[in-house]
Amino acid sequence: MNSLVTIDGKKIGPGYPVYVVAEMSANHLQSYERAKDIIFAAKNAGADAVKLQSYTPDTITIDCHSDDFMATKGSIWEGKNLHDLYSDAYMPWDWHEGLFNYAKEIGITIFSSPFDFTSIDLLEKLGAPAYKIASYEIMDIPLIERAAKTGKPIILSTGVASMADIELAMETCRKAGNEDVILLKCVSEYPTPYKDFNLKTIPNMHETFDCIVGLSDHSMESAVDIAATTLGASMIEKHMTLRRADGGPDGSFSMEPEEIQSMINDIRNIELSLGVCTYNLNDFQLKGKKNSRSLYVVKDIKAGEEFSLENIRSIRPGYGIKPKYLYDIIGKKANRDLSFGTALDWKYIDD
Repeated sequence: MNSLVTIDGKKIGPGYPVYVVAEMSANHLQSYERAKDIIFAAKNAGADAVKLQSYTPDTITIDCHSDDFMATKGSIWEGKNLHDLYSDAYMPWDWHEGLFNYAKEIGITIFSSPFDFTSIDLLEKLGAPAYKIASYEIMDIPLIERAAKTGKPIILSTGVASMADIELAMETCRKAGNEDVILLKCVSEYPTPYKDFNLKTIPNMHETFDCIVGLSDHSMESAVDIAATTLGASMIEKHMTLRRADGGPDGSFSMEPEEIQSMINDIRNIELSLGVCTYNLNDFQLKGKKNSRSLYVVKDIKAGEEFSLENIRSIRPGYGIKPKYLYDIIGKKANRDLSFGTALDWKYIDD
């Protein structure tokens, strides 16, 4: 796999800034203008990209009301029929072109999650620079293969994937001739409890699958995203809405613009603080070293008098001989008069 992936001219991978994706999902609330507002807010917050979801109720499921087609018990959508849920959540296809054009106009990358072949066809016509495969679609090998064959970078979410599922999805991309894959650690709980993240998997995913790794996060704060950054995540995906109080299928676990901006600022600061592995001192530290301890005369000493624990001590600041030489000096004689507060120097000591 490639050690760097480029989306819309921006490089993603180790050594480059974390790539932040604002996931719109269903937070447009069936309003085209609101969708544009979310794109604008994502740009203002400092996100690198905004992501859509491209499906219709009939391309993602069927209009059947048997138990099989009810949302998972215990989820925030429990009791909803899948077709009804996706009817509330989907983005009309005739919005895509306008939203793609608007994102390009204001200078933010836009791409989407396809859920069937027809959505890939639509996104190809619009020049989508990447494809995100959602967690529940990682088992749809024909879909992954079709997306991979476009030659665009593939982002795979692993929210319900076993090791075998990930291996097969990765193998599918490779067989399609696509080495530009980003694997996202993910847990498909909405919102995700902290105890379920197991973020230590991130570096292991990088080693095991030899690809760029990131995080698709459904938690309500930015702590998990900061931790993922320190563990080597190169991409962070986070659901974004204008205001949670506006509701919607995904609103309750989405971040507001100010929160996204704060998260991105924290990530950028963490990136700066991680730096590189080094034991070299910077200029400020070198200057500060003068405030460390050294040997000083703490009682007037006459020429010929022996140095003792009573007349020299290790104290701050650091302009004298280093404290490690204290017992090498004790018992030796001063070759001149030394006054209280003198920084001890080898030239003051008889051989």
